[in-house]
Amino acid sequence: MGTDIHGLIECRWDRWLDEDDRSWREAIDLDHLYNGRSYAAFGALFGVRDTVSFRPLAPDRGLPSDVTGEARAAYEGWSVTHSASWITWAELKAADWDECAAEVDEYVHEYRRGADGAWELYGRNSSLTRFAEVARLSGPRVPYRAGRSLPEGTEWLDGERLFRIGRMTRKQAVPDAEWGPVWDVMRTLAGVHGDEGVRLVVWFDC
Repeated sequence: MGTDIHGLIECRWDRWLDEDDRSWREAIDLDHLYNGRSYAAFGALFGVRDTVSFRPLAPDRGLPSDVTGEARAAYEGWSVTHSASWITWAELKAADWDECAAEVDEYVHEYRRGADGAWELYGRNSSLTRFAEVARLSGPRVPYRAGRSLPEGTEWLDGERLFRIGRMTRKQAVPDAEWGPVWDVMRTLAGVHGDEGVRLVVWFDC
């Protein structure tokens, strides 16, 4: 059974001096912005189901003590949850998105040419049947965990695509193609409430 992420974005008027006006408010449910299941991203952000060995940005912090009533109600509405945490936009902005994983990815990376002609990561463990042919691998499980047995940096050129054994960057683990809508909303809210006045509160099931 897989693990899914749930949560919401909260904001507060961080620029007010009066503490009574600085309570957190619900902005938008995460489900409206992200509906994927990427264990690489869950690991790089929150240390959940880590598949590429990143130092997580905000692991297992629990719900904020001043979490909104909407978030608490949504969290308590699940019968089984774990690894609740939160992260501010300020922390996300300060993260080193070019940081490489501590270990070689066990999944083979497929690269394709971008608009500028440079190789761009297209997928992990994608086109495995073709990869097995190009790499001359046999056995049903060998291509699936190729990074466990093949040297880092090994490459196979296949026309307009490239297969490679290597490490991911944090940016590749949490790509804008999937997380861009979340970051766009948080960035916009931060322009009004301040970087510390916007946070993503999350939890996981199963």
